[in-house]
Order: sequence, then C-alpha cells, then structure tokens
Amino acid sequence: MADDSQKCAQAGDRVRVSYVGRFADGTVFDSSEGHPPLEFTIGAGEVIAGFDAAVTGLSPGERRSVEIAPEQGYGLHLPEMVAEVERSRIPDSHLLAVGNFLEVSTPRGDSFEMRVAGLTETTVTLDGNHPLAGKTLFFEVELLNID
Repeated sequence: MADDSQKCAQAGDRVRVSYVGRFADGTVFDSSEGHPPLEFTIGAGEVIAGFDAAVTGLSPGERRSVEIAPEQGYGLHLPEMVAEVERSRIPDSHLLAVGNFLEVSTPRGDSFEMRVAGLTETTVTLDGNHPLAGKTLFFEVELLNID
C-alpha cells in the first residue's frame, strides 16, 4: 500500500475530511462530529468552491481554518429570489411555518424548493436562496486521507 502521508490533496483527488462550520458569532451551523467523514472529489463541484480550496494543499492529518466569503460559498442573497404570495394561492396554507420548505412549480413545469421566510394573515414570503446565501462561513477542516 502506498504511503500517502506526504502527499498533498489536489484537484481530482478523492478525500475524506472532518470539519466544523461556524458563523462569525461562533454558532455552529454544520459539523461532521458524530457522523462519518465527508467524502468528496476536489474540483468536482460536490462541495462549495471555498471548501474545495480549503482542502487543496493539505496532507493527511493536517488542519486548516478558513473564512469563506459568500461568493465562494452559497452565493450572494438575491432579492429577486424572494417573493410574496397570497396565502390563498398555497394549498394547505394553514400548515405553513417559517423555516419550512415548499415545492414550487413554474408555469413551464419546472419545480424547486423555496423556504418560508415570513407569514402574515394574508401573505407568505418565500425565499428561493440557499439558507446560507449571503453569509460568510468559517470552517475548521482536517484532511483525514486521500484515496
């Protein structure tokens, strides 16, 4: 078996990492703790670009702390992806809750998920942005191994 302890992770490598993701205030929004390590191929678009970059160049056992701007994360929060609709247009609108996701269909038949961002007696505010869009993310990553 080859010794990969000195190899550095690069584009095309299949890697396994442990990580903790935090917001600027220190709140953890995601972590591999208590779960199997995250496995992905660097540069294959399986993770956000900033996470790919954070792992690139690490050797197994190495750790890195990184700050990922929205442009390298889940993108900017786009106001045009937010819509306010009448509650009467949503079936079972009495079951709505802020934070829930709804499947929405376009007139062309495409469908996608939107998060319920706000509710009033008569309207529902839907947000099609990723929940982490517009946020700067802080990750601590450790490269466990390279396949």
